Amino acid sequence: MTANFLASPYAAEVAQAVSALDAARSTWREGQAGRHPVSSFPSPDALAEGMRDLSAALFPVRLGGFRGGAAREDDFVAEALRRALATLRAQVAKELEYWGGWCDQPFDADQPDTVVRLFAAGLAETRLLIDSDIEAAFVGDPAARTADEILVSYPGAHAVLHYRIAHQLFALGAPIVARAISELANARTGIDIHPGATIGPSFFIDHGTGVVIGETAIIGRNVRLYQHVTLGARAPLGLTRVGPRERFARHPIVEDDVTIYAGATILGRVTIGRGSTIGGNVWLLSDVPPDSVVIQPEARILDAAAGTLVAAELGLTIS
Repeated sequence: MTANFLASPYAAEVAQAVSALDAARSTWREGQAGRHPVSSFPSPDALAEGMRDLSAALFPVRLGGFRGGAAREDDFVAEALRRALATLRAQVAKELEYWGGWCDQPFDADQPDTVVRLFAAGLAETRLLIDSDIEAAFVGDPAARTADEILVSYPGAHAVLHYRIAHQLFALGAPIVARAISELANARTGIDIHPGATIGPSFFIDHGTGVVIGETAIIGRNVRLYQHVTLGARAPLGLTRVGPRERFARHPIVEDDVTIYAGATILGRVTIGRGSTIGGNVWLLSDVPPDSVVIQPEARILDAAAGTLVAAELGLTIS
């Protein structure tokens, strides 16, 4: 140990903890059959910086803070993109090096560059999808004064922007980088969208905290979700015997023009038909036909006698 540790008033405790942690690491590694030493791994901090540059390149004025006038805007975007793509290239290379330890054959040396080039080629399409999401939020939320307000301040917009970028990287073979980018948004907004999910244009998450969208979910065009909606799987893999369909199609399909209100939980490979409305706190395990309205029974007001009995059970008094 270094002299600084030895000089610490907690030197004995540090030494004991270091030894115990070494034993814990060894025990864990021994239980990981076939695991290889990890010499590199993508950095969430580096990806956060890369996302700031990508956001600035996609929206130079609103998210990048550019104020230099139209004549210099392309130069600003080019510089932001140069930084962002360099960051992505480094992090994708780290991920591929990590996966390479599990493979019989190494990746091509230029594979990180190929991933980044293909990602860059799709940025204009990504921008158009995000624009459609912002427009859907503006149309769907009467509290929004401008589309600019949505882009810079709505948690749903922040989460979906990260999802759109992460989804492209996931599809290009960088799932850990993609998950790390999704988690940046989750940490800030409480919205957890797996980058493997397939989501059509004009997607709006209103309020958003607690929304969970699983890896194999498919969401159509012009879908709106409210807070605490779950599009999840029925059981964790490993706890039940599952076939290919349950493994690779675990999450719901939500067709076009569907609205799902707060607290709804939809589990498994069920289909919510086009144009349907799912009410708050609904629990669904089966398909819903198109143009349906699904609600829980409405709460009822108790008469005075019943209300008094309930209040007594709760230890309350009603005057």
